[in-house]
Amino acid sequence: MAVIKVKAGRLDATAGPAFKADLQSHLNGRANRALLDLHDVTFMDSTGLGVLVSLLKMLGKDGALAVAGAQPSVRRLFELTRLDTVFRLTDSVDAAREALSE
Repeated sequence: MAVIKVKAGRLDATAGPAFKADLQSHLNGRANRALLDLHDVTFMDSTGLGVLVSLLKMLGKDGALAVAGAQPSVRRLFELTRLDTVFRLTDSVDAAREALSE
């Protein structure tokens, strides 16, 4: 399982492409499960969501992605786009680890 701590405060059109490139080089087929810690992300737009969808595709057919610690505004974006039904959203990294081990 890959654990990825997002340190950027914003995951948007400016930061998204570099973040996606970092994910691709970090994962590179090494894991099919990933835990994304978003505690420090205060803003996300559709570009950020697109990067997460790409990450799920990188993980492969049997892959799983859990998102930990999304701020209320970021969590609301997941809910509005119904991506909360695609990604496992948890409040903590420990809960995300547990969700991925099920």
